[in-house]
Amino acid sequence: MQRLFLVRHGPTHAKGMIGWTDLPADLSDTAALQRLDAYLPNDARVVSSDLIRTIETANAIEKGRTRLPHDPSLREMHFGDWENLGFKDVSAHSPDQVRAFYEQPGDIAPPNGESWNQVRARVSPTIDNLLAEHRSDLIVVCHFGVVLSQLQRATGLQSYETFAQKIDNLSITEVIVKDGTWHTGVINHCP
Repeated sequence: MQRLFLVRHGPTHAKGMIGWTDLPADLSDTAALQRLDAYLPNDARVVSSDLIRTIETANAIEKGRTRLPHDPSLREMHFGDWENLGFKDVSAHSPDQVRAFYEQPGDIAPPNGESWNQVRARVSPTIDNLLAEHRSDLIVVCHFGVVLSQLQRATGLQSYETFAQKIDNLSITEVIVKDGTWHTGVINHCP
């Protein structure tokens, strides 16, 4: 049995669709970081995407755990031309496309960005490889979309239902992998 702890990075306070934009995390809530660290297993490996908000969050909870190299495959969804724009702004230019993107997540992508299916196809093999490299627990400090992609694998929810899940900053979503079968533990748990 292996446990996968998906930790969403600290807040950026940005308003809009923030995917590959490299913003720092606000890690001023040291009490939340201490609770997060105490909840996570001490012998787990830690990996993050290569964006600063996940790197900084992973640094804050590393505490002697084995650190793996940052992995760009664990980045948030790439919003392309919608990057840094709010829903209202995008709706003013592309109302039908942005509505379809959220209401029918799958193959619809922002212009010059990624679809939900592309994100899942990028992230899932990376997670599988990380789990296969060592037979120990894994902490992945990542992004909203990455957490949801693996939650969908574990729950079998449809994409629309998965998109509707709440995943807070500095929360833990746990997946338990036993005999090749994925199950959920806590979801959006803020210790």
